[in-house]
Amino acid sequence: MWQTRIDFLDPAEAAAKLRPLGGLALLDSAMRHEMLGRYATVAVSPFASFTVDGLGASLDGTRLAGPPLDALRGVLARYPIQTLPGLPPFQGGAIGAIGYDFAHHLERLDRPPGLDPAKPVLRLNLYDTILAFDLRERSAWIVASGHPAADADREVRARHRMAEIGQALAAPMPIRPQRSRKPPAWASSVTRESYATAIEAIRAYILAGDIYQANFAQAFTARLDADFDAFRFYLDLRAANPAPFAAFLEYGDLAVCSSSPERFLKLSGTAVETRPIKGTAPRSADPAEDEALGQTLLASEKDRAENVMIVDLLRNDIARVCRPDSVDVPVLCGLETYASVHHLVSVVTGELKPGADGLDLLAASFPGGSITGAPKIRAMDIITELEGRPRGIYCGSIGWIGFDGAMDLNIAIRTVTFENGNEDGARTATLQAGGGITILSDAAAEYEETLAKAARVFDAFKAAR
Repeated sequence: MWQTRIDFLDPAEAAAKLRPLGGLALLDSAMRHEMLGRYATVAVSPFASFTVDGLGASLDGTRLAGPPLDALRGVLARYPIQTLPGLPPFQGGAIGAIGYDFAHHLERLDRPPGLDPAKPVLRLNLYDTILAFDLRERSAWIVASGHPAADADREVRARHRMAEIGQALAAPMPIRPQRSRKPPAWASSVTRESYATAIEAIRAYILAGDIYQANFAQAFTARLDADFDAFRFYLDLRAANPAPFAAFLEYGDLAVCSSSPERFLKLSGTAVETRPIKGTAPRSADPAEDEALGQTLLASEKDRAENVMIVDLLRNDIARVCRPDSVDVPVLCGLETYASVHHLVSVVTGELKPGADGLDLLAASFPGGSITGAPKIRAMDIITELEGRPRGIYCGSIGWIGFDGAMDLNIAIRTVTFENGNEDGARTATLQAGGGITILSDAAAEYEETLAKAARVFDAFKAAR
């Protein structure tokens, strides 16, 4: 491994400068936090692309044999690294998005209408050179592994790539793209009435003993001009809704903007952490009222019960690949405050058992229980029945899997996708928002909760006008 320290700059500014090199990935702790928001990563010009669709895994368009995660394990094993001490934990590997519908490769599930077998449900780009940021220490490095060059040529490639990145960073800031001139006209997948009908259907399933809870979401879609700039929107989103697990990913036909507050899985060595969010209350501009809203959430019997159910689910999920008796819950229903909402957040930890790796952990836990329900498989089938569409990236995961085996993934909520493919060249923006439904849920309150979760994302679109 090779590295060079550079002058500190904002990760979004670095991303803007490097974006012309293609394949931009920004993992952005836009909400500063001593631990959760400490690190950020910018990467461009990947040397390979790993995808999974309905038929299986591919590397740069060539089909790979075997189950997708086994294929991914084999690809990552080709590029071993020894991480450099004292630097941020991610120093090269795969960055990208694992869509919620990747679960069909892991479990037997009902298939939603419209699930296109040719459309990728997992996209991971492989990066040999990255910009690594320690936001707490205001430090930044260019780190390069030299992959995929042969061992004798790796240093030459690494130094060439670091020089290329350094040169791009030294260039003047590009002119920021103009904001869109038209506000989007959003269409929802539900009305208030049909949303309430779905909530009552879930309550009926709970009373029948099928499930304890299920996460139900509505989808908002809008057509945007072909020249709508997703990165400019992301800059507005990170200002409107800063979050510790935010991200911007750019592919040829797809851009992903995420302002997620939720960590799905972190693996460091053998140490596992997941941070499920269950329980939400809106913020208030009045400090006293805002404090009261947070305390009311903290005391809510319904929200605490919902959180505890998901904690139990996640304890069972990670216990499948962790050492016996290592699974612990150091935080249960802690109150965390974000730009537009308060959340109840728990922390579940464990230690991987010998022979297990991060991809085993992913297979045992995906998708996260906080956005499915319990029991997970039955809840997911009910979600498919009632939502009636694929979820795409929403409620999947965005983040990194290192060549060294470490991993950090979010839950892809507060996330907007921009897709090309309309005949007139327009782009389609999709935003989804949902919540966990229990027997104590009130349909009107749950509907308003989805709007509270989406509010700051809608605000960013207003800024983008």
